[in-house]
Amino acid sequence: MPDSLPVHVNRTGIHSLEVPHEFDATGSFDVDVVNHGESLHVHLHLDDALSSVASIDAANHHIEADSERRIRVTVDGDGPVRGKLKVVTAYGAETRYVDVVVPEGGPENEPVIVDEELAKPQPKTETESEPLLEVLSTETLFAAGGGVLALVVGLLTLALTSDFLLTLGVLIVVAGALGALYLTVVR
Repeated sequence: MPDSLPVHVNRTGIHSLEVPHEFDATGSFDVDVVNHGESLHVHLHLDDALSSVASIDAANHHIEADSERRIRVTVDGDGPVRGKLKVVTAYGAETRYVDVVVPEGGPENEPVIVDEELAKPQPKTETESEPLLEVLSTETLFAAGGGVLALVVGLLTLALTSDFLLTLGVLIVVAGALGALYLTVVR
């Protein structure tokens, strides 16, 4: 069974349209429009019965001169359904209907092609983030802890004394003590 519905335009004359009378769709399919002449517009429409199980992304298509264009018809419902696909050229110059049959059971499962490379483990790149605690050095953690301690001591002093200069002095002393302790422990 063909997976595309052939449509020929401009083959026997300007705006001429040739389509098969019937098409069996066992799943999604392409309407393969072959233009044998000047550029023109082709309009596709699914009747009510067919549109209950199928859809087209866009109805109007500009077909360049002497070119071919594939238009996808997605079948995503269950059959059996017999409906009509209307094909129109040049804004109504020619109109043809194709009987489309979708058998019982709906569309066939379309194969999914998976690249074999996806099955192999991917190497870790340098840009991937490490867990936070592994990245932070002992020095960084010590400095952060010391900064928090100095802030807490300063806030407590300010809350208990209400004297800004005393609080500033305590913060300087605590920061100095932490700096000396850091140099002693780390170095």
